[in-house]
Amino acid sequence: MRSERMQKQYEAMGICKEVCVFADRIEETLSERFVALEETAEYNQMKTLAAMQKNRVSAECFQSTSGYGYNDLGRDTLEAVYADCFKTEDALVRPQITCGTHALALALLSNLRPGDELLSPVGKPYDTLEEVIGIRPSKGSLAEYRISYRQVDLLADGGFDYEAIRRAIHEKTKMVTIQRSKGYAARPTLSVARIGELISFIKSIRPNILCMVDNCYGEFVEEMEPSEVGADLIVGSLIKNPGGGLASIGGYLAGKKECIENAAYRLTSPGLGKEVGASLNMMQSFYQGLFLAPSVVCGALKGAIFAASLYEALGFDVLPDSRESRHDIIQSITFHHPDAMQAFCRGIQAAAPVDSYVTPEPWAMPGYDSDVIMAAGAFVQGSSIELSADGPLKPPYTVFFQGGLTWHHARFGILMSLQKLYEQNLVNKNRMC
Repeated sequence: MRSERMQKQYEAMGICKEVCVFADRIEETLSERFVALEETAEYNQMKTLAAMQKNRVSAECFQSTSGYGYNDLGRDTLEAVYADCFKTEDALVRPQITCGTHALALALLSNLRPGDELLSPVGKPYDTLEEVIGIRPSKGSLAEYRISYRQVDLLADGGFDYEAIRRAIHEKTKMVTIQRSKGYAARPTLSVARIGELISFIKSIRPNILCMVDNCYGEFVEEMEPSEVGADLIVGSLIKNPGGGLASIGGYLAGKKECIENAAYRLTSPGLGKEVGASLNMMQSFYQGLFLAPSVVCGALKGAIFAASLYEALGFDVLPDSRESRHDIIQSITFHHPDAMQAFCRGIQAAAPVDSYVTPEPWAMPGYDSDVIMAAGAFVQGSSIELSADGPLKPPYTVFFQGGLTWHHARFGILMSLQKLYEQNLVNKNRMC
């Protein structure tokens, strides 16, 4: 239990005694799981440190470049560090990649050609990719370039439909996209081991199919990455896990050298590729963020497990549940009522270090097909390694919680979310006794 001094501090921050006592009881059950998370973080910390030492990261790597960015030591060294961290042939890590969706679009548009087909064997991808692919018409989509798309949905139990995948693969299938995290879907996140099994199956049918993994929210959650189990290309955002909360923009692709070269020529220009692209003043934060990422991800995972355990005890549907293994930092909680969902998000916002006084409201966010409510009082706009929560305001009213640069802040955010529900009588108080 927390000390009386700490209890008074929480009360001064707006958390009532009943919420604090209930949260303490939940946390006491999680000590063994937290130890396991620390062990994974330690392993991944050694991995990032080894990559930096191997590539002789120096103070000169933090110098800014402008203009064309020729011979940018920091940029080129950072890409070698990423390649070693993820055990790939090459990597592209650039501030010119604006977000995770941009990184994924870059990977697809650079490695697919007219007449090719893209296959998703894990169901529909994340909402913002619908316009990239052309599921929802949009300027510059794959569909406009005559690149077709098909998908195979997961089985009802979340398993892969291997026979349907086999039937879906044909001579035009050039690339398979595998989304590791569940996004806004009600399905389990894919472990690295399961991704490896799926890739092995696909390669057994046609070895030359490119397998790309959307690695967003998954970096450093496990000791291995999808690139270590057969993925030709993994893709992510620096304002999620690998930026460690310090990267203010950017994305990465890591994988086979040819795939990375294709992406570099698409990002800049044919004939220029990786040779250009100034790092501006980003390099120190990119290096330092990557170095801190394993510890930051560990804190976010503690917060996710704590949230699952707390809200499950209150009778809400949570995914993953309080006992499942973790393969990304996202925790979903289903409220089945719009008021409860909005109260949760307002609690997360109220716990933020930035814009804590703001009340989040649903709005028509670009790239989504319904209003979305988002709580994100972040140092970096949209950074979802920072404490945040969001979801489409439609049945079954599921919120997706993630991040927290420190475990203690993630914990406070969860307490504040419960406080808001408690004040509005949107939670069964008898379960807290």
